[in-house]
Amino acid sequence: MSSNKLTIDIDTHGLISDLQKLIKIPSVSARKQNLEECAKEIVTMMKRIGIDAELIYFEDDQKNSVPPLVYGEVKSKSNPNGKTLLFYNHYDVQPEEPRDLWEYEPFEGKVEGNLIYGRGASDDKGELVTRLKAIEFFLKQRGDVPMNIKFLIEGEEEIGSNNISKYLKRYNTKFKTDVVIWEFGYIDQEQKPIISLGMKGLLYVELTAQGASRDVHSSLAVLIENPAWRIVQALSTLVDREGNILIKDWFKEVKELSEEESLIVNSEPFDEESFKKEYGISKFINNLSGKRVKSALTCEPTCNISGLNSGYSGQGAKTITPSKAMVKIDFRLVPNMDPGLQFKRLEKHLVENGFDDIKVTLIHGEAAGRTALDNQYVKIIEKSANEIFGDSIISISSAGTGPMYDFIDLLEAPCISIGGTYIFSRIHSPNEFARIDLLEKTTKCMVKIIDNISATVT
Repeated sequence: MSSNKLTIDIDTHGLISDLQKLIKIPSVSARKQNLEECAKEIVTMMKRIGIDAELIYFEDDQKNSVPPLVYGEVKSKSNPNGKTLLFYNHYDVQPEEPRDLWEYEPFEGKVEGNLIYGRGASDDKGELVTRLKAIEFFLKQRGDVPMNIKFLIEGEEEIGSNNISKYLKRYNTKFKTDVVIWEFGYIDQEQKPIISLGMKGLLYVELTAQGASRDVHSSLAVLIENPAWRIVQALSTLVDREGNILIKDWFKEVKELSEEESLIVNSEPFDEESFKKEYGISKFINNLSGKRVKSALTCEPTCNISGLNSGYSGQGAKTITPSKAMVKIDFRLVPNMDPGLQFKRLEKHLVENGFDDIKVTLIHGEAAGRTALDNQYVKIIEKSANEIFGDSIISISSAGTGPMYDFIDLLEAPCISIGGTYIFSRIHSPNEFARIDLLEKTTKCMVKIIDNISATVT
C-alpha cells in the first residue's frame, strides 16, 4: 500500500488507557521498585495486540538483581525476507521526589485537557505506547506488518543501562536489525519533531576526601584539615572560570565537525528567550548566544557537579570541621572520547596536582554514539515525520546520554531518535506530562516510518 494513501485512525482512548496502566506502576530503577511487575504488564499488552513477547532474564544474575528485558517480535507474513526495524525503549522511570511539588499524584496518570500527568508519561512510557499502538494499527487494519518488527525494552536506562551491552552481546542474533528507532524524540516550541542522530556519552565519577575519623569542633580547624576544602580546591583545577575543562589531553581524540555537520548545527532553530523563560534564567553560561548555544548543546563536552555534600546543612548553626566530603561529577562526552581513558586522565590530573589523597570512584561510563547524516534511513524518517507533522528538524546529536553507542557498535545498525516528547514536558522533574495530541501524531508517524521503509528499502 502506498504511504500517501494510508489512512491512519488512532484509538486515542486505548492509547491513554494503556499509558495510564503503565504510569500507575512505579517502576523506579534507582530503588529497584516494581520493575518486573511493569515488564510483565508490557508483555501482557504486547500479546493482546498480537506481538510475540517474552521476558529475558540475565542468566548470570543469581540474585535476580538485573531487571528483565522485554522482547517482542512480529514477523511480516507478506515480506518475511524484508528489512527489520527494532524499537528500543525503557520501562523504568526516575524517582518522583520531591513529591510535595507534584500537583497530581505522580503515579496516577491524571488527564487534564490535552495533558496526561505522571512519572514516565513522556520518559519513556508514553513513547513506548506510541510504538505499540502503531503495530496494533497494522495488525488490526491489515492483519500483518509490512516489514519485520522487533522490540527491546529495558529496565535500567535511568540508572545508566549498565547491563544492556551484555544483553546485546549475548542475544546478538536475536536482536539483529537493519535500523533502530530510539526511545524518544523531542518536539520543539514550533511543534516540529527533532530527528536526532546521536547521543553524547557520559563519565560519572565520585570524589571523596577524608579528614579526621569523626566530625570535630571547628576550633580545631587550625590543626585539622577540612576535607571540604580539599574537594573545593580539587574542583577548582578541573575547569577555569569560564567552565573550560583543564584536564590534560581531555579533547585529544575529538574531531572537528564536517562542513555538512556544521551547517546542520548552525541551521537548527533554537528559541533562546522561551528556553530561558522556561528554566527561570536570564542568561546562558558565559553569555553564550546564537550558534555557540547550538554547538554547546550538540557537540561539546561538559564537566558538571551533580551533587556536593559535607558537614552540617540543617537549620541554624553547628560549628564543626567535617570528617568527610564528597562530590559527584558527570562529564558529557562526544564521539571518540573513551570513558575508560578519560577516567584515567582524570585520576592522573588529580595526582599531578597534589590530590592523590582524594579517592576517585568510577560510577558509570558510556561512549557517545552517532549515525551518519547520509545514512539511507535518515531521509525516509524525515519524509515520514514531514507527512505527519508538516516539517521536522535534523540534529546530529542530542545533548543527553543513552546506550546508543552499544547498539550502533554491537548490532551494526543505525540508530535514529524520533518521538513525541514536548521539549518542556518536565521529564525527570515534578509534574512530568505528555501531550495527548503529540502522542497521537507520534503513533501516526511510527506507522508512516514502517510503511515508508518497507516501500522504499529493498
